[in-house]
Amino acid sequence: MEIRIQSIHFDAAERLQAFVQKRVAKLEKFYDDIKSVEVVLKVVKPEVADNKEAGIKVNVPNYDFYANKICDSFEEAVDLCVEALEKQMMKHKEKVRNK
Repeated sequence: MEIRIQSIHFDAAERLQAFVQKRVAKLEKFYDDIKSVEVVLKVVKPEVADNKEAGIKVNVPNYDFYANKICDSFEEAVDLCVEALEKQMMKHKEKVRNK
């Protein structure tokens, strides 16, 4: 699984990148055939409390999953995105199984 991290309007620290990779790697438990994951981290202007945006796109054969969250920290936003993606993947798996 290939993980690409893109940071917009700032430079992501090594620690943040390691955190994102660790969290995103957990998605493999929920879906076996993940081709790539694109993570976009963005600082939203103007500077307000909730100005950290994380968008995660997961590419699997014949389907894409996407989650986008805006929070107070990138870690929180990434966690919420991963949770949303887990739910989407489980729903999609059930749909495919029931056909």
